[in-house]
Amino acid sequence: MPSISIKGKSMPESPIRKLVPYAEKAKKRGIRVIHLNIGQPDIKTPQIALDAVKNNNIEVLSYSRTEGSDAYREKIAAYYSKKHIHVNAEQIIVTTGGSEALSFAMGSIADEGDEIIIPEPFYANYNGFATATGVNVVPVVSNIENNFALPPIEEFEKLITSKTKGILICNPGNPTGYLYSKEEIQKLAKIVKKHDLFLIADEVYREFTYDGREHYSILQEKGLEDHAIIVDSVSKRYSMCGARIGCLVSKNKEIIQTALKFAQARLSPPTYAQIASEAALATPQSYFDDVKTEYVSRRNILIDELSKINGVTVAKPQGAFYCIAQLPIQDADHFAQWLLDDFHIDDETVMVAPAAGFYATNGLGKNQIRIAYVLDKGSLKRAVRILGEALNVYPEG
Repeated sequence: MPSISIKGKSMPESPIRKLVPYAEKAKKRGIRVIHLNIGQPDIKTPQIALDAVKNNNIEVLSYSRTEGSDAYREKIAAYYSKKHIHVNAEQIIVTTGGSEALSFAMGSIADEGDEIIIPEPFYANYNGFATATGVNVVPVVSNIENNFALPPIEEFEKLITSKTKGILICNPGNPTGYLYSKEEIQKLAKIVKKHDLFLIADEVYREFTYDGREHYSILQEKGLEDHAIIVDSVSKRYSMCGARIGCLVSKNKEIIQTALKFAQARLSPPTYAQIASEAALATPQSYFDDVKTEYVSRRNILIDELSKINGVTVAKPQGAFYCIAQLPIQDADHFAQWLLDDFHIDDETVMVAPAAGFYATNGLGKNQIRIAYVLDKGSLKRAVRILGEALNVYPEG
């Protein structure tokens, strides 16, 4: 029998999706599964985006430009300008989701065996993208005890070698909900300039910051023009996960020219999804204000209810719509599967994402889960009640 590649065997499973077969079996048994595992918002997509697809007069569904349509990129640049990020259309490449933008960024800055430093826990698919591109993830640990704040810069400096090509952050963070301050961004800027590295920021959740805090982009920081690469997406901003439209943004001409070659290899981003995404840019600010208010309310209920469970430690998110909860168990993977296989209350159970998959350091996160608070408040309350009751009777706690 032909052999599978070493890279294929090394590709990690998604902690977000790997338990789907168990959830499907539970549903076939008549169990309602409350999905806390995936960041699929229940917020309605702006109607203006849906109507743009329904009402277009396209007769031939053709390729778009490799870098995305001129009209869409001009409007993205205008959107960034409102966020005090001053770029032009030529500094933007439209991608098939933020995932492709990140893959292009890794491929553009690093060769096989090179290293990228990432504060952990981090978005689980960073491990997958790194494996696919042959990049080694070098983790720097942040801790639930201090709400997953940026580790001391000295910890980053200890890890920098001749193989280090960049630092990658998610701001606000998935899975932690941590929002990096302007001062923390400036500390990162100082270290990447000192060691001549790239700073990649996944800013997909830019719109979702709470408690009066504001997002500070790496492209707002002067002097980072040659170092900064932004990864972005419409998926969460407009509740358009299925559109699969993102972008890579940089003022470094060589980065854009190099990423464009990767983009040419996949031809072009999807045409209909660009139409929807371009229209979505006209969404009024009131939409985001309402969404933020709703997420703050959901976050507060979730954190308050989790904090009532004996033995549970939870970090309070400052942005995005995720949190990490540390449970009084040994193995969150086993617990998550047990919830789907063997536990329910009134024919309801909960699906969570085991957090070990959001770490690169072996053994970390084994007793943690990531929760996405993208459901209505009633569902969140029921879900936490189920988790609490489950922990009381879980046989391997």
